[in-house]
Amino acid sequence: MTSTSHPIVLSIAGFDPSGGAGVLADVKTLEANGVYGMGVVSALTYQNDIEFDKVEWVAVAQIEEQIAVLLRRFSIKHIKIGLIESADVLARLIQFIKGNIEQPVVVYDPIIKASAGFTFHQHPEKFREILKDVYCITPNIPEAEWLFGKEELNTRLEEESESLNIYLKGGHADQGTVTDLLYVADHTYAFANDRIEHGEKHGSGCVLSAALTAQLSLGKELAYAAELANTYTHKYLSSSDTLLGVHQKFAP
Repeated sequence: MTSTSHPIVLSIAGFDPSGGAGVLADVKTLEANGVYGMGVVSALTYQNDIEFDKVEWVAVAQIEEQIAVLLRRFSIKHIKIGLIESADVLARLIQFIKGNIEQPVVVYDPIIKASAGFTFHQHPEKFREILKDVYCITPNIPEAEWLFGKEELNTRLEEESESLNIYLKGGHADQGTVTDLLYVADHTYAFANDRIEHGEKHGSGCVLSAALTAQLSLGKELAYAAELANTYTHKYLSSSDTLLGVHQKFAP
């Protein structure tokens, strides 16, 4: 195996031509957080920061081939998964990863709807069955409600955290303070920031998930990795007045 000067994190995600979301945003985030980012494309999307025209899915066998050629040369343990065609494809990819990487650390960002409005998935129960093989998921509030139900969401997430780490992104709440929550088996951590004027960013969820995976690959414990990912994402949201943010080297 060939090593690099920094830990390697693999992003499996869609290709967004604007670079605000998907595999391009992930690799930018990974590099800014001090790790070497590699990317496997799961879909071709036709979008910019405000419009989403269509998606063309990459066949699961082709996704596996992209992963396999990297694994022949590089030692990869940490993987961030973003846009995926279906629960069946996600299940197959995770089994492929587990069959080729010893004790992989998988962070899954359950993208249900593009920020430009395109809806990707139905049938949340199929996705819930797969999450037992994932280290951490990073839903926003609508995605968490889609996965686990709107009723007593906090209680449901606390219950689910007995077997699954959950980072809940709080940007969809209406309060002036944005609070993200990390649910783990024995505790719930809160990360609060003032809401930023013009802070909405295309692909911000991708950025958070990639930053979290990067910090885990650097050896940070989950709670501290989540805190650092939250800090990085907040800086990213503050980086411009447009829907496309600017990635800057992050040195906590």
